[in-house]
Amino acid sequence: MEKRKMSVKLGFMPTRRNMYGDKAFNPGSAKAAKEDIERWMKDRKVNYVGLDFLNDEGLLYHPEDVDTVYKYFVKKGVDAIFCPHCNFGAEDAVAKVAAKLNKPILLWGPREDMPDNEGYRYRDSQCGLFASTKVLQRMGVPFSYITNCSIKEPVFERLFNNFISAARVVKYFLNMRIGQISLRPDAFWSVKCNEGELLERYGIDLVPLTLTELKKRYERTLDIKMNEVQERAESTYEKMQRIHFPKEKLVNVAGLVITLMDWAKEQNLTAAATQCWGPMFDTVGISPCFALSELSGLGFPVICEADIHGAVSAVMTQAAAGGSSPIFLADVTARHPENDNAELFWHCGVFPKELAREDKPLELNIHYNRKAPVVGSWELKGGDISIVRFDGVRGEYSLLMGQGKGTEGPYNHGTYVWIEFKDWPKWEHKFIYGPYIHHCVGIHEKVTPALYEACRYIPGLAADPVEPEKEMIERYLRGCELADF
Repeated sequence: MEKRKMSVKLGFMPTRRNMYGDKAFNPGSAKAAKEDIERWMKDRKVNYVGLDFLNDEGLLYHPEDVDTVYKYFVKKGVDAIFCPHCNFGAEDAVAKVAAKLNKPILLWGPREDMPDNEGYRYRDSQCGLFASTKVLQRMGVPFSYITNCSIKEPVFERLFNNFISAARVVKYFLNMRIGQISLRPDAFWSVKCNEGELLERYGIDLVPLTLTELKKRYERTLDIKMNEVQERAESTYEKMQRIHFPKEKLVNVAGLVITLMDWAKEQNLTAAATQCWGPMFDTVGISPCFALSELSGLGFPVICEADIHGAVSAVMTQAAAGGSSPIFLADVTARHPENDNAELFWHCGVFPKELAREDKPLELNIHYNRKAPVVGSWELKGGDISIVRFDGVRGEYSLLMGQGKGTEGPYNHGTYVWIEFKDWPKWEHKFIYGPYIHHCVGIHEKVTPALYEACRYIPGLAADPVEPEKEMIERYLRGCELADF
């Protein structure tokens, strides 16, 4: 079963000023800059469409071309715009296209070469960017910016890639479709969400599936796809070092995974949240924890305990990383008994096996309190880990974000990882004072700057960084060298 991928298509909109000169605003120099940028993007296999159809230069410089460029980008389905100012640029045309498209836009201009022997500059890109950004602000258009630099400087690639990650977050956040399987557990008031508000504010659509419907789909999968189910069950068995229940229960796991992946494809779902307690066992004959971990490993997060905001957090986090690593949904559970800055991130058995420590066995077990198979039982690998939570209360939404490192800690049942932070009490008070709950999403990537930048394009969603703090993220986005970011 193929793992899901997340991508963006970039609209490449290089611009120059609608003036001509042998030296200042030289169109040949602007075209050469545009070609340098294209070579750089092609070398890195950036998915983009440009403006070569528009004129001989492939540059936007005349306001009469605004509608043509807008319609072309819409037709090509671009998700974001990259607008390098190859000289001063066309501030009016740039702002009009950006306002009409309403997509994330990245601005940059190449650092000026040395003036020629007569003291002439050929571009004045930075000067033009000051003009374009003022017009964009006046028109209420949010934008991203790479500090004036050469395309060969490391800061250019860093901030270009960060923008692409942020654009992915915006693409998959706005108008996402989240599957909702059954209802939340009765006692879990903390996972309640406002379905109407999510739809009205962000276009997030919840697609319901009752357990009765799930059972019919599951039984149909076992009926018509049994060969595929058995192949998947056998493949899982071969990857495990220990299982503590009859091997045949892996057929139930495989059947549930295939059923939910088929439903996701049919309904164009980005993620889901599900009932996972007793009624689910009655529906498919197992505790679904390990099946949910397998789905997250395939790039389709299905979040337990019907946590819709957890599913939204998963989509945003996964998009920021571009699917390079699976996410895991954790309970923020217990403070380390000896390390004041470490915390246990745990859940019954839903963390993807792809994230497990390689020096310890992969085990499948019986659920610790429901006494039903099948749950994962392993510790996650260490390294850099980002923690993310989308949440809200009383109509105000924010995105908690930050980073820590996996560390050593005592053994726990289920799936778990101990994470060390620079200042755990600061995190603890964030969770206490909210609007966050004990659920959060983790990923083995540094995605905080991309999520922070993405919030620029999502009205009504406040970025809430813990560590690194806001000022350090801003320094990072200005291109400052940060050795321990």
